[in-house]
Amino acid sequence: MLLTVTAPADLHPNSDTHAGAVDFDGFLREIGARAFRFAEIGLRQRDDALDAVQDAMVKMLAYRERPANEWSPLFWSILRNRMTDMQRRSLFRLRWLLPGSSDRDGEPIDWADDSPDPQRSHESREAWTKIRAALRSLPDRQREAFTLRVLEDLDVTETAAVMGCSEGSVKTHLSRARAALQKQLEDVR
Repeated sequence: MLLTVTAPADLHPNSDTHAGAVDFDGFLREIGARAFRFAEIGLRQRDDALDAVQDAMVKMLAYRERPANEWSPLFWSILRNRMTDMQRRSLFRLRWLLPGSSDRDGEPIDWADDSPDPQRSHESREAWTKIRAALRSLPDRQREAFTLRVLEDLDVTETAAVMGCSEGSVKTHLSRARAALQKQLEDVR
């Protein structure tokens, strides 16, 4: 049996046929156009609305033996549930596309490389390798001052407490570390 979503011109909601419709196929033909308009407004997509109405009509086949006065409420309930399911699925699908989304285990999804191009990514890795080598070449106290102040973003007082020295020493070590790094990393800029 082919179910259609369009209503014939002779079946109108206010006609006498509507009141006495006991023919199941006639009921589906009559309700199709109204159901489509309802679904299209709710789902905002023509194709999704057609799918929802078609699915609701197919599910109604299971209730064709019920009394005719139960068909309409059953059909509208089935259609509303189908529309709700479709809306939930579309939100679920869209959520996966958002930046920072995660998989079922809560792990971040590893999307494709979001860097502008592979060359820039390679250059960034090379620059980081040079910066790491430059940091390792610093004397311990300078490296410690630079790491705590710049990378860990501690203030001078906190850095002095961590390093066990005066605030003046922290400033001196940091100044020397910056000068040495700037000299070693001229080509990285």
